[in-house]
Amino acid sequence: MAFQYLTNAPLNQAVQEYLEQLRERGFGPAGETVPIGEACGRITARAVYAHICAPHYHACAMDGIALRAADTFGAGETTPVFLPEGKYTVVDTGDPLPPECDAVIMVEELEWAEGGVRIYAAATPWQNVRQIGEDICAGEMLLPADTEITPSAIGAMIAAGVLEVEVVRRPVVGIIPTGDEIVPPTADPAPGDILEFNSAIFSAMLQGWGAQTRVYPIVKDKLELIRSALEKAAAECDVVLLNAGSSAGREDYSAQAIAQVGEVLFHGIAMKPGKPAILGCRGAVPILGVPGYPVSGIIVLEHILRPVLDECCRAPIRWEEREEAVLTRPVVSTLKYQEFVRVRMGYVGDKLMASPLGRGSGVVTSFMRADGILEVPQNVEGYPQGEKVSVRLLRPREQLRRSVVVIGSHDPLLDELGDLLHSADRSMFMSSSHVGSMGGITAIKRGEAHLAGIHLLDEKDGSYNIHMLKKNFPRGGVRLVECVGRVQGLMAAPGNPLGIRGIADLARENLRYVNRQKGSGTRILIDYLCRQAGVDTGKIYGYDREEFTHTSVAAQVASGSADAGLGILSAAKLYDLDFIPVYNEQYDLLIPDAAWETPMVQRLLEILQGPAFRARMEALGGYRLEHPGTVRFRLEPVSEN
Repeated sequence: MAFQYLTNAPLNQAVQEYLEQLRERGFGPAGETVPIGEACGRITARAVYAHICAPHYHACAMDGIALRAADTFGAGETTPVFLPEGKYTVVDTGDPLPPECDAVIMVEELEWAEGGVRIYAAATPWQNVRQIGEDICAGEMLLPADTEITPSAIGAMIAAGVLEVEVVRRPVVGIIPTGDEIVPPTADPAPGDILEFNSAIFSAMLQGWGAQTRVYPIVKDKLELIRSALEKAAAECDVVLLNAGSSAGREDYSAQAIAQVGEVLFHGIAMKPGKPAILGCRGAVPILGVPGYPVSGIIVLEHILRPVLDECCRAPIRWEEREEAVLTRPVVSTLKYQEFVRVRMGYVGDKLMASPLGRGSGVVTSFMRADGILEVPQNVEGYPQGEKVSVRLLRPREQLRRSVVVIGSHDPLLDELGDLLHSADRSMFMSSSHVGSMGGITAIKRGEAHLAGIHLLDEKDGSYNIHMLKKNFPRGGVRLVECVGRVQGLMAAPGNPLGIRGIADLARENLRYVNRQKGSGTRILIDYLCRQAGVDTGKIYGYDREEFTHTSVAAQVASGSADAGLGILSAAKLYDLDFIPVYNEQYDLLIPDAAWETPMVQRLLEILQGPAFRARMEALGGYRLEHPGTVRFRLEPVSEN
């Protein structure tokens, strides 16, 4: 019988009902008293009141003399009052006001004379005096409950004699990693080993949300071991995360173990990623079963655990920043789940563009690179390309306005350019998506990018790129900027054990090939080279196996799952692969006139022409630099008239 989840509850409903049931069991915030020096960023558990006044004495507010104001009455420019020594006291700012005095005159307004001082303006009672309680009066409320303690609040509390404060205790979240194949982090894992990095990700997230974390040793996939670990963690922690065992796998004991030590309230949430989440508890201790795929785990923590922690930490209300963006590619979803899609973003003109990233639950780098989250509601099939959608921002809006949006062919040099751009001006960023050369041309035509990397061969004369501009931009308005020449070649295992010499060898029966995606310049090139060599691509094993970057092709060859793939030398060097050169090509940057004068594009052009870029290309290897950053070809805009 096929596995079935116990529930498929809508996300918001499940979280609300989960919180209600936890409250009924006594779950909620607890307080602790901490020294004032350790209170910054904490949340007050109850209102804080002043113990003393601030200032707690009458304080002189200026350097000068303290005196009785009545002794100065009648003083004027033509009728100065002379006060002999003993009728006043010399004071500095902050000194206590002498008991017999009620005013301070600034030193700049005095004329010192032998045996005393002349005063040319009468003082008023309590001038230049900070009276007791001017800032804070004893017994006044300084901070209400459930308020974050700021640095200035710490100063106010110290001034008011508050040296310790009751704050909401940071809950302790226990994290239990499980799995027979999971191993502690190491630089040299064995085949089949899966590095346990979820705990590090989750710990960092939870600490940022105000919790403390306790990571337990890895537990093997045995019911009795998982149950024992849960019992221990539930006794020692306020919340427990059971990680990597909440799916339909044959050795998935999470739901059973949670049910044996407590209760399973929900198993299966209508969200993607994160569907297999388990919401349980042992008494008032929440136990959350989190999927092992990192992206699924992150989504579950953000949308299920964080509301639980907010309840426990009394965290300030979070206001999500959202913006309307235009999709550069379609997003297809299922009607069964609420789906969370990571996107890269940047403004092109006055339009915010959103490019969906890889959606695999294990693609943790998509979260690292994401600028926003697109939420596709349950019962919605997705959105077409060009649709305006609401996106939750993960980066400041101004940062997105200062990002150069690159959509097109992949080359590691783009990462180097992005790094050099941000180093040159820390307010500037690069947002790049790899969709192939033709995808880049399409993005420029639709006004979705500032520039596109392209390398498209003209089979008639062997030239690059210019023919595609003439074909695709009949109304002009674009420039082709020279970037680099580069060599494409066949990447093979170290030592080239199969003796690959050229394109004709790809049709061997014992050879496994890995290709680039259709529409990429490298795919167009290999199609052309195969025709030139008389090779039937239908006879190349793996010709339909597609990867989206040169480095991913190299990684497949290095792993042994493929024997050859066409790519650039820098990718082969990265994996210590053999490289058989087959073709020299031109990789250029296509820039529309609308983006040409933007500060980000102009700074990139400066970097392309500078020595730092040249040095990095020489270090990567396989590039030819002649006049990078200069315009190779321009199509002038055609007048509407």
